[in-house]
Amino acid sequence: MEHTTETTSKAKVNFVLRDIGYMIAGVLCCGFALKGFLVPNSFFDGGVTGISLLIHEIYHFNIAYVIVLANLPFIVMGSYLVNKTFALKTLFCVVLLGFCLLYVPYPVITSDKLLVSIFGGAFMGLGVGLSMRGGCALDGIEVLALYTLRWSGFTITEVILGINIVIFSIAAIHLGIPTALYSVLTYYTATRMIGFVIEGLEEYTAVNIISGKSEIIKKKLVMELGRGITIYKGERGFLKDSFEESHPVDIIFTVITRLEVRRMKNMVHQIDPQAFIFTNSIKEVTGGVLKKRIREHH
Repeated sequence: MEHTTETTSKAKVNFVLRDIGYMIAGVLCCGFALKGFLVPNSFFDGGVTGISLLIHEIYHFNIAYVIVLANLPFIVMGSYLVNKTFALKTLFCVVLLGFCLLYVPYPVITSDKLLVSIFGGAFMGLGVGLSMRGGCALDGIEVLALYTLRWSGFTITEVILGINIVIFSIAAIHLGIPTALYSVLTYYTATRMIGFVIEGLEEYTAVNIISGKSEIIKKKLVMELGRGITIYKGERGFLKDSFEESHPVDIIFTVITRLEVRRMKNMVHQIDPQAFIFTNSIKEVTGGVLKKRIREHH
């Protein structure tokens, strides 16, 4: 019992240290994106960061203070809509980002607009994605969207899109359409990078297999791919010319990484070329016999 308690305590400490590492790395990347690319070239991003950059550019307030102050209302909202741990982690990250922007001497990398758009967005997305892995948000726009979702008929995606349209429209008016369009590219790059950091190369795919040779396929999936499987009992047949005829069948369900999809399909079709396979992407999985990073939500 003592050994189990000690192991659990060590695991909790490791999770906390890992989250802190993610958050610090995320803050440093965001600071680099802002000071090394976006701020010196008057570029923008979406969300609360975009609003902060817009205020900085129009009124010339220090970007470090603006980002902290702009995120505070959303941190308070997050404590009610998510939980207090999330809010405290986000507050820590936002304040740390403010300190980085004030005191870390980030170099200005380039003034080439295309490079600023792509790499500024990439580092911003990397930073936000890492902070999300650490259990917080460096941009409060998601919290605002979640709040809006509760009292309106709009989806989170629609709310975020609407806010960003306003941000980029104001940028176009004050700084010109080319800068606004480059900033849209920045936002797109950041969004794609966030997805890559969160999903990673091991984005998971749910697979359903219907085959008359299910017994052989089940054994291959478990013994060769090392995957856990779940079996649904079903019936196959019901063809147009013989609708009354059907046969019991095992429907095999498993979850694999997208890098394994081709290997799995080849393996199944070698056993049964007529096997029916359909797949769909899933955002996140935990538990089971998956070779996966453990993700916790506090």
